[in-house]
Amino acid sequence: MKNIITTRKTKLAATVQQLFTGKSIRNNLSVACLGLALPFAAVAADEPANGVQKEAEIEVISVTGMRGSLTSALAQKRDTDNLTEVIMATDIGKLPDQNLAEVLENVTGIQITRTAGIGTGVQIRGSNANRVEINGASTVGSGAGRNGMNFEDLSAAIIAGVEITKAPEAKTTEGSIGGTINLRTIRPLELTETLGSLRVQGEDSSLTTDGVQPRISGAYGDNWQLDSGGKVGFVVSGSFTKQEATSFRPRVDRDGGLVENASADVYRGFGDDRQLENVATDRPVAQNFDFLGIQFLNQELENFEYETTNLATTFEYAPNDNMKFFVDAIITSQERRQESTRVQASGVGSVLNYNLPDTFETVNFGSLDGVNLGSIQAATTGTIQPFLNVHDSDPNLRFNSDTGARVTDTEVFRIGGEWQDDNLFISAEVSYASSETSTPSLNSQLNFINPNTPLSDLDADGNITSDTDNDNAVPFAYDLTGNSLAFGIDFDSPFAPSVDDLLDYNNVVLDQVDISQNTNENSDTAFRVDSTYYIDDNIVTSVDFGYRYNKTKHSAVTISDRIGGFSKMIDSPNGALFQELLVPGPSHFGDADGRELALRNFLIIDPDRAFNDPDGVIEILEQAMLENAAVTGGSPSLPDLTPSDTAAFDIEEESHALYAQANFEYEMIRGNFGVRHVSTDIASTGNTVSNNVVTPVTTTADYSYTLPRLNLVADVTDDIVVRLGWGKDILRPNFGDLNTSVSFGTNENQALELGNAGLEPEEVTSFDISAEWYFAEAAVVSIGYFKKDRNNLFVTALDSAALDGNGLRDTNPACSGGGIWNPSVQPILLGDPNSEGLCVDRQSKFNDSATVTQSGIELAFQYDLSSFEDDLGWASGFGVVANYTIQDYSGGSATYTSATRGTDIFNAINGIYDDQEFVTYSSDQGLLDFSENAYNFAVYYEKYGLSARLRYTWREAYRTEDTAAGASLNSTLGFPVVTHDRGQLNASISYDVNDQLNLGVEAVNLTESDITQSCVNEGALLCAQGITDRRITFGASYRF
Repeated sequence: MKNIITTRKTKLAATVQQLFTGKSIRNNLSVACLGLALPFAAVAADEPANGVQKEAEIEVISVTGMRGSLTSALAQKRDTDNLTEVIMATDIGKLPDQNLAEVLENVTGIQITRTAGIGTGVQIRGSNANRVEINGASTVGSGAGRNGMNFEDLSAAIIAGVEITKAPEAKTTEGSIGGTINLRTIRPLELTETLGSLRVQGEDSSLTTDGVQPRISGAYGDNWQLDSGGKVGFVVSGSFTKQEATSFRPRVDRDGGLVENASADVYRGFGDDRQLENVATDRPVAQNFDFLGIQFLNQELENFEYETTNLATTFEYAPNDNMKFFVDAIITSQERRQESTRVQASGVGSVLNYNLPDTFETVNFGSLDGVNLGSIQAATTGTIQPFLNVHDSDPNLRFNSDTGARVTDTEVFRIGGEWQDDNLFISAEVSYASSETSTPSLNSQLNFINPNTPLSDLDADGNITSDTDNDNAVPFAYDLTGNSLAFGIDFDSPFAPSVDDLLDYNNVVLDQVDISQNTNENSDTAFRVDSTYYIDDNIVTSVDFGYRYNKTKHSAVTISDRIGGFSKMIDSPNGALFQELLVPGPSHFGDADGRELALRNFLIIDPDRAFNDPDGVIEILEQAMLENAAVTGGSPSLPDLTPSDTAAFDIEEESHALYAQANFEYEMIRGNFGVRHVSTDIASTGNTVSNNVVTPVTTTADYSYTLPRLNLVADVTDDIVVRLGWGKDILRPNFGDLNTSVSFGTNENQALELGNAGLEPEEVTSFDISAEWYFAEAAVVSIGYFKKDRNNLFVTALDSAALDGNGLRDTNPACSGGGIWNPSVQPILLGDPNSEGLCVDRQSKFNDSATVTQSGIELAFQYDLSSFEDDLGWASGFGVVANYTIQDYSGGSATYTSATRGTDIFNAINGIYDDQEFVTYSSDQGLLDFSENAYNFAVYYEKYGLSARLRYTWREAYRTEDTAAGASLNSTLGFPVVTHDRGQLNASISYDVNDQLNLGVEAVNLTESDITQSCVNEGALLCAQGITDRRITFGASYRF
């Protein structure tokens, strides 16, 4: 056995290992913390062995449970030479939260975004562009992104700890803006006794209807000393989780609801198309002030059902003290099933100028880039009645069922070894990550036929004709007061249907079914070798060299088709022809906030049947269309799911990276300086079609970057540490942003998204400086400043389709006025409903030519009262963890520009009502999902076997493109919506019945905090809500 010199690093390793000695791991820090213990090579000497064994100076920290995980994480953070945050599990499968995104939310500078209340997105220092690794190996996502594995695909139950690297070293793999997230699993050779654990839980959501969902996880591991003197061990952990998440997302569009005042001379169009509106006929409800009426109502119930299986196993073999081999395997399988509904009041804009709201509010749009937008009146309460002499089919009622899934199988394999002698350490590994995802969907739309209003264009005998629309008028009522978007049927209207009418299958017709069977395949194959040469020098202690090769592949196939998109009754089969598929939709939309107005009674195509037997559902609908056509003479629409010639898109990327890094330590200064050089070749392949000739086209590109990185740490005193970091990194564009294949939708208001094969990687230069004061055992207060200069930022461009003097879009495929031709659109309000195809908005990505600068300050505090046990007794179990982040950004040249609807409103506010005199309004694009202020505050108690935690997290308002029911920039006035300030309270409590059995309860979103979204600026025009659930998880864990 070699003589090992005890240095700062080996002292920490010994300290952490000492926490696990004793007869029972339960009496010390949980064995799960070993997942973040220093790897085998960490006990290598920082200086060459000189034949003298120095006595190890070990300060043993004896801690348990929650306090133990905080203590160990703090010790590791303090020892690092770069800025790294650490979170450790309190026990096997027991990170602070059930969801990995919510686990990360505990860290300073991190905020998260949620889907139906489930954490799905993570922003580190305001950026979504972060790299996710498992045990240092790359992972791949389920879609066209670059970040890596989706957080909802991996259960926190199999993760022992998390490292977040904010300031990279030269050896850190490139590819993140905010930071690198490394998820660590348990290492078997670190175990001091046999591991065995089982955890069984149930989760209940306040807004779901399927009851308690199960969670089961467990782990087993052991190691053995071999007769040959070596050591071998393995660990296997796994989890099975079912989860249901529901949120209610009402959306009200008032952006297209401008009614100009009665005195205004309103001119529409240009040149020969320029027309003066007639107040009496065009807007008879005009007042002596401009106002915004109702243009669209959408009641979305978002429901996702998750079934996730995770398996992680590690095998390690150390034939002697100088060598180790390992194999890691992480296998995940997730089915995320969607059973969402949307009930829409469509065609409301047709009677906008004939329904006077009962009450109004003053909406102040605030300012954009210093330009004051002004205020306008907007409808808050009223009814929307049919005016059959104006429009005989509007406003109409539609029932949508969005049934789909994301089925993802992900694998990560890692095999390698480590070897060291007196002066040299070498490690090498091969890793492979793959993800196969299918996203089948069957989304249906039914039109309600109101028996109390007539159909259009009937013949003399009252029978439908080829001109009869497949919808008719329905009255609505709305109440938008109290920061709530409530609406429903106006049952007091003489036109109102009854509840029985709404649930009668004879009163619905099939309008449209969208079918897709898209697939994504991603893989990353990597080989890396890392070496450290230890130097007998007073300053430079070691030099690191390494090489990494990886090949990344992305393949996407888009297969979709549509049944219908009908506009006429002769083509639309009646519900009686497919009644076996119809079921009542969810009726509990008002349960979350007690609202009286809601659309509770409607029919949808059975989502369970659509998911489990899509072919059978399509067959029944096809038969219904054939039977309908035989009677009416209509044209059936049969689906074709044969991939189109442009359906497939492939990208293959090869990268080589070399790095060299010098590690130094002199008196109170330590750190490293190094350079990473990366070169990449990329090839993208897709088909182009010209004159019906299909031609495969491969586009190639290459680039290289040199990325210097510096980290300095000054141990100013025994208790004060000052850190400084500076470095460069790159972010490659998402695969989806490079994809120039087009997927045509059917919504006239939905922008068509196009990729840009010419996108270049984003470049970032980062600077960090921080100070940490470890003023007591397991306690710290810290302050840090960071700055990032970002070049080639990926930004969004919106090219709006123009409107003519009649408020209609161009039907010429050339789209000379802007936008792009979409041949699949069935126009409703913006074109002739009897035609197909329309110019629509175009949205794409490009590189910003100007630099965007981010900067911020991070504050953190951690303390507990355990050292006052003699004085405080039971009260010494309390502790607190808190952090606060304030950040800002500036620069950039890309702008958002007001869409047509926004331009109309902002000009009206300023007294301009002539299209020829309109000016557009713009704002810097900046950064999405970026909160300037955010904080976390957690108080915990741990004593006498009782462990409790209460955590409140808050983030300030931020701009986002995550809107209710897929609202586009066109329908939010041309700008991202603003999600208001929001806080959330989570809590947990558990009790150790004995050394083996623990009982616990956890609550997420205890106060049922909702989401509020406004258009343009916070507190301006209320656009949408997200009414989220409370989730309670209860169960038991047993160790043996």
